[in-house]
Amino acid sequence: MRIADHPILGKQRKREVTITFNGTSYTALEGESIAAALLANNIRTLRYSEIAKSPRALYCGIGHCFECRVTVDGVRSKRACITTVKDGMFISSQGVDSP
Repeated sequence: MRIADHPILGKQRKREVTITFNGTSYTALEGESIAAALLANNIRTLRYSEIAKSPRALYCGIGHCFECRVTVDGVRSKRACITTVKDGMFISSQGVDSP
Protein backbone atom coordinates (compact mmCIF):
# COMPACT_ATOMS: atom_id res chain seq x y z
CA MET A 1 0.00 0.00 0.00
CA ARG A 2 2.97 2.33 -0.48
CA ILE A 3 3.69 4.43 -3.53
CA ALA A 4 6.93 2.91 -4.80
CA ASP A 5 7.13 4.82 -8.07
CA HIS A 6 5.87 8.38 -7.71
CA PRO A 7 5.21 10.37 -10.92
CA ILE A 8 7.12 13.42 -9.60
CA LEU A 9 9.47 12.05 -6.91
CA GLY A 10 10.46 8.98 -8.94
CA LYS A 11 11.30 5.56 -7.54
CA GLN A 12 11.31 5.44 -3.75
CA ARG A 13 14.26 3.41 -2.44
CA LYS A 14 14.40 3.36 1.32
CA ARG A 15 15.86 0.84 3.71
CA GLU A 16 13.35 -1.52 5.34
CA VAL A 17 13.20 -1.59 9.14
CA THR A 18 11.15 -3.69 11.54
CA ILE A 19 8.72 -2.22 14.05
CA THR A 20 6.44 -3.97 16.53
CA PHE A 21 2.84 -2.80 17.02
CA ASN A 22 0.74 -4.45 19.73
CA GLY A 23 3.05 -7.47 19.77
CA THR A 24 3.18 -8.09 16.00
CA SER A 25 6.18 -7.24 13.81
CA TYR A 26 5.73 -5.17 10.66
CA THR A 27 7.98 -3.82 7.93
CA ALA A 28 8.38 -0.06 7.72
CA LEU A 29 10.54 2.19 5.57
CA GLU A 30 13.26 4.30 7.08
CA GLY A 31 12.16 7.92 7.41
CA GLU A 32 8.41 7.37 7.30
CA SER A 33 6.06 8.20 10.15
CA ILE A 34 4.60 5.56 12.43
CA ALA A 35 1.16 6.38 11.02
CA ALA A 36 2.33 5.90 7.42
CA ALA A 37 4.02 2.60 8.29
CA LEU A 38 0.93 1.27 10.05
CA LEU A 39 -1.40 2.42 7.26
CA ALA A 40 0.86 0.70 4.72
CA ASN A 41 0.43 -2.48 6.78
CA ASN A 42 -3.36 -2.09 6.73
CA ILE A 43 -3.67 -0.96 10.36
CA ARG A 44 -6.27 1.75 10.88
CA THR A 45 -7.04 1.73 14.62
CA LEU A 46 -4.24 3.38 16.59
CA ARG A 47 -5.92 3.81 19.97
CA TYR A 48 -9.27 3.87 21.79
CA SER A 49 -10.88 7.00 23.22
CA GLU A 50 -10.72 7.42 26.97
CA ILE A 51 -14.43 8.13 27.49
CA ALA A 52 -16.42 6.34 24.78
CA LYS A 53 -13.82 3.55 24.24
CA SER A 54 -14.34 3.96 20.50
CA PRO A 55 -11.53 3.23 18.01
CA ARG A 56 -9.52 6.24 16.90
CA ALA A 57 -7.30 6.58 13.85
CA LEU A 58 -5.21 9.09 11.94
CA TYR A 59 -7.21 12.30 11.52
CA CYS A 60 -5.26 15.44 10.66
CA GLY A 61 -1.93 13.82 9.82
CA ILE A 62 0.09 16.94 10.75
CA GLY A 63 0.36 16.79 14.53
CA HIS A 64 -2.48 19.13 15.54
CA CYS A 65 -5.30 16.87 16.72
CA PHE A 66 -3.66 14.19 18.96
CA GLU A 67 -6.04 11.46 17.65
CA CYS A 68 -3.12 9.23 16.66
CA ARG A 69 -1.48 8.96 20.10
CA VAL A 70 0.42 5.73 20.70
CA THR A 71 2.95 4.46 23.24
CA VAL A 72 6.45 4.27 21.77
CA ASP A 73 9.18 2.35 23.61
CA GLY A 74 7.30 2.91 26.89
CA VAL A 75 6.63 6.63 26.34
CA ARG A 76 2.89 7.38 26.21
CA SER A 77 1.07 9.82 23.94
CA LYS A 78 3.52 10.10 21.06
CA ARG A 79 1.79 11.33 17.91
CA ALA A 80 2.11 8.64 15.25
CA CYS A 81 1.72 11.11 12.39
CA ILE A 82 4.87 13.09 13.26
CA THR A 83 7.04 10.43 14.93
CA THR A 84 9.54 8.76 12.59
CA VAL A 85 10.00 4.98 12.75
CA LYS A 86 13.26 3.47 13.95
CA ASP A 87 14.42 -0.09 13.56
CA GLY A 88 13.31 -2.21 16.52
CA MET A 89 10.76 0.35 17.78
CA PHE A 90 8.03 -1.03 20.06
CA ILE A 91 4.66 0.67 19.59
CA SER A 92 1.37 -0.04 21.30
CA SER A 93 -2.11 1.42 21.13
CA GLN A 94 -3.57 3.32 24.07
CA GLY A 95 -7.00 2.90 25.59
CA VAL A 96 -9.17 -0.21 25.90
CA ASP A 97 -6.50 -2.76 24.97
CA SER A 98 -3.54 -1.06 26.67
CA PRO A 99 -2.27 -1.42 30.21
